[in-house]
Amino acid sequence: MKSRTETPGWLRAVPLTAFAIVMGLTGFAIAWMRASTVLSLPAVVGEILRALAMAVFAALIVVYLLKVVRHADAVAAEIDDPLKRNFLSAITIGVMLTSIALLGDAPVISWYTWLAGALGQLLLTLWVLSTWIENDRYEIAHINPTWFIPVVGNIMVPVAGVHHASVEISWFFFSFALLFWLILATIIFYRMIFHAPLPERLIPTLFILVVPPSLGFVSYVELTGEIDAFARVLYYMGLFLVLMLVTRVRRFGALPFTLSWWAYSFPMASITIATLVFYEHMALSFHASLSLVLLAILSGVLILLAVRTVSLLLRGEFRDDD
Repeated sequence: MKSRTETPGWLRAVPLTAFAIVMGLTGFAIAWMRASTVLSLPAVVGEILRALAMAVFAALIVVYLLKVVRHADAVAAEIDDPLKRNFLSAITIGVMLTSIALLGDAPVISWYTWLAGALGQLLLTLWVLSTWIENDRYEIAHINPTWFIPVVGNIMVPVAGVHHASVEISWFFFSFALLFWLILATIIFYRMIFHAPLPERLIPTLFILVVPPSLGFVSYVELTGEIDAFARVLYYMGLFLVLMLVTRVRRFGALPFTLSWWAYSFPMASITIATLVFYEHMALSFHASLSLVLLAILSGVLILLAVRTVSLLLRGEFRDDD
């Protein structure tokens, strides 16, 4: 007979990295919601996706809190891991994305979620930076695109922040996030060019390179209200990185499916949203067509990821791919 304190093995295996699923689903919902406004697509699709993303987020929070209570040692091990600890910020980013998704329909809830997400992200950023500076275990092989998540993730604060607080607060978050994007991007490219390539399980995270310029563009447009020269630089940098990664599509497709594939989702959502914002302001037919193409690709990617992830759940393999 099992003891009362005994818990299923799957609970211990639920990974912190699973919160990347929330980022992907919520980004997908926001992209469809923006498309319904800009391209007159059915609004109900975005609303359904938003509800689904919030339900998945709530379920993961409950499950992971149970893991904290029942398997504190496993949680501590994840937080101590140089890679996995970055995904703590996927939780606060998920909260901020929820704020963006609710901005038009539930502004009060959006304000509270934005405040919680922004403050949580700032605290995690300060903590992670202290571990980077004071820890003597790190080597160049440890750095990878997931390092963007806890620090550069602050670049999305202005998207909802300009509607909820002083614009100076949003400029504060945008400025230091932009600084660390440039610093970390330089180190990551140095590692990839002059040192050993990324392990196979981290190859999908290369798509995270697309997020800072794409969301940086969206945030900058929210801050300034226009698309100027710097906004164009940010947007077209993101678009170029997508093209660079597309040239390696066979390499990505040949990888065995793991939860790390969710690293494709949020970056694709980011460049799709950025393209929709560009079209909304500039009304160029090229960007309208590109928005539809990117939205179609994003939808296909998310459907594939959802089907494969459900398959993992049914097989009891919902865990990290260490």
